[in-house]
Amino acid sequence: MKGIAHFISGVTVASFCPWAVEAAQNGNPSFFILGAVAGILPDTIDFKFYRFFYRHDVSVYPHPSKLDPQPVANAVAAAVTDAAATGRPVRLKLATIKLSADGWRQYRVRIDPEAGEVRVQFGPVVSTGQSPQPGTLPENRPVAVAKFSVPVRQSYDPVYTVDIFDGPSFLFQRGEGGNVEIDFLPWHRSWSHSFVVAALLAGFASLWTWQAGAVVFGAYALHIIEDQLGHMGSNLFFPFTGKRMPGLKWMYSGDAFPNFGCVWLCCLLIFWNVYAAIPEPLYHFSFFRLVLYALILPFSIFGVARWLLVRSDKGQPETLSTQWNV
Repeated sequence: MKGIAHFISGVTVASFCPWAVEAAQNGNPSFFILGAVAGILPDTIDFKFYRFFYRHDVSVYPHPSKLDPQPVANAVAAAVTDAAATGRPVRLKLATIKLSADGWRQYRVRIDPEAGEVRVQFGPVVSTGQSPQPGTLPENRPVAVAKFSVPVRQSYDPVYTVDIFDGPSFLFQRGEGGNVEIDFLPWHRSWSHSFVVAALLAGFASLWTWQAGAVVFGAYALHIIEDQLGHMGSNLFFPFTGKRMPGLKWMYSGDAFPNFGCVWLCCLLIFWNVYAAIPEPLYHFSFFRLVLYALILPFSIFGVARWLLVRSDKGQPETLSTQWNV
């Protein structure tokens, strides 16, 4: 999920703690702040710190004006072959192509284990908001193909889109049976997304008070659980485990509806927990009534409206970026 969803989830955890609500009513929001920080901390560690210390063996920088996808395909296929032949892990990074302050050339990489090949194709120029710019799709867009002859096992989607900010990283490592395992963003959700790390941080927070430790562990652990709903998964019990456990693949981290739904639900839960702690509220209502009018009805209306819109568009893609595929 996105950072805002993890942030508000941490606040929600704190709202379930009576001591946090009582402290907030007395003018001390420290437990809520602690929950928010712990809720977003795993991703903060990865994206703001750890990824800058992660070492890459191979970095690929496509030329911004000479759109030749073949070197990119060759580099990925070579990483697969080298990892299988040497037994040593190969860490590869695909750099983005920045054209201007708000312009990035998008390209896609497809690793096809069944065909034993890597395919790369350049796409349109996109803004930093990943919106395709009209008229920027190259007229001549060859698909580069590079072959490999070893079995491959992927833990993520076979198609990777490279466009804005920092490019994706891959770890190619020979596994059991001689197949090559491909880990997408190997520096992400590794040691930082561990229940053991959550317990250690909670232990440090407990030096202040055990209530703080409970909030930290709950918020940190909820972040990990939410991430397990996606595709990538997490290394749940580092240092006792060395690999990420696959996610449930119910959603992608950038999906709008799950993120919005999570934030909305968390806001309702925070509201209810604070309301329930008021000794004599001016207005009385039940939790069921709150959920019915503030969650079930509006989301049902939204779902019907979205279904009608998709049906009227006959399921056509909404943006240019989804109208091409390698």
